[in-house]
Amino acid sequence: MTALNKIPSAVNDSASGESLEGSVYFLGIGGIGMSALARYFNSKGVKVSGYDKTATTLTRQLEKEGMQIHYEDNVQLIDKEAKIVVYTPAIPASHAELNYYRDNHYSLLKRSDVLGLVTKRNFNICVAGTHGKTTTSAMVAHILRDSGYGCNAFLGGIASNYNSNFWGSEKNVCVAEADEYDRSFLKLTPDVAVITSMDADHLDIYGTEENMQDAFVAFTKKIKAGGLLISKKGLIRAGDFVATNKMTYAANDTGADIYATQVTIKNGSYFFDVVISDRVIKDVELNMGGQHNIENAIAAIAVAAYLNIDELKIKKAVASFAGVKRRFEYIIKSEDVVMIDDYAHHPEELRALINGAKELFPTKKCTVVFQPHLFSRTKDLADGFAEVLSLSDETILLPIYPARELPVPGVSSQLILDKMAGSHNSIKEKEVLLEWVKENKVELFITSGAGDIDTLVEPIKKSINNRK
Repeated sequence: MTALNKIPSAVNDSASGESLEGSVYFLGIGGIGMSALARYFNSKGVKVSGYDKTATTLTRQLEKEGMQIHYEDNVQLIDKEAKIVVYTPAIPASHAELNYYRDNHYSLLKRSDVLGLVTKRNFNICVAGTHGKTTTSAMVAHILRDSGYGCNAFLGGIASNYNSNFWGSEKNVCVAEADEYDRSFLKLTPDVAVITSMDADHLDIYGTEENMQDAFVAFTKKIKAGGLLISKKGLIRAGDFVATNKMTYAANDTGADIYATQVTIKNGSYFFDVVISDRVIKDVELNMGGQHNIENAIAAIAVAAYLNIDELKIKKAVASFAGVKRRFEYIIKSEDVVMIDDYAHHPEELRALINGAKELFPTKKCTVVFQPHLFSRTKDLADGFAEVLSLSDETILLPIYPARELPVPGVSSQLILDKMAGSHNSIKEKEVLLEWVKENKVELFITSGAGDIDTLVEPIKKSINNRK
């Protein structure tokens, strides 16, 4: 436990960093983490260009911001004057552009390396976890920005308040989502670290759950001397975490250092008090659904309290936080129909999503459409997916979104369906789903997954609204 009673001396009034010269090229520029870095360089006046496999809403926005992007693997279209080439591990080894840069000895860096270098001399607030990190880091960054404290933000989702996953500041403070995929977060050097969860994931990278846990323990060893670790109470291996100062948090466990109390629900919003050691911040308003978001909020509030941000400014910022795109995002919210879209692609994320929605709208029939992401994750976590999706009144599974993977024999959405309880569940292709929505009345309708299910959100919304 530590007292939250002074501004850390490492926080300076202005950001430090070297001047940037030359241009930067991104292989996979449309990725959420990659695009945040692209926006950073673009904000510094650096020429930014890149490749991605397909055009998306995000890449089109990057183009509007002045970045040149193409959508075919073509060496004739690349920036051959690039000083730095940033690539994502999702780019296949056979990619022609990647191999051109490699063969011609360009400076090739992973996204995680670049983020580590960019934030190296800053006061860093890094949020890690297999789920919860995007919302929590966005909340922290929003509180710091809205309160006037200031920060640079590198987020893993689009903050709805600003329609961006990056913003800059003269303040020498960075809020960064610390991604465990490919051990990326081990390139960061936190002054304050938050760990929201450590459920088994990315076993295609780690091999075993224990190896993944080892990486989180290693992440805590990256915390600077005198730094603070805020972790969810009850995390496995918490006894191995390394930090000068440690605090735990939980939504409603009074055994934690930080917890919520006096929680009430009104008009789809939460109201509660936050206890931080011997201090109480009263009457916090959170306009997001799900008990898990109360937990995310209290972790973010604890970070802001550590920075000595005024209590009234903290509460104002939390109340105005509009969430993150595809994190318990309300698409329709009316008396008759509620539609929620979420990025949830892990069983525990789905559990929090479904339970949170049913808590807020207990009288409505809950229908979940889930698109499994990756053959490896589906194979590893099929039992968990089946258990959690059985919490809904009806589940519709889409075929697996393969992303970077090739098909695995015997692994399909049927693997999950066969393990599910209840008879009101099915697998549908996208086109069939859209027809189903036109013909069936829905009450509480949830779309979830990390693939391309988001492309169905607008047509589904249109069909539902046409029925009302």
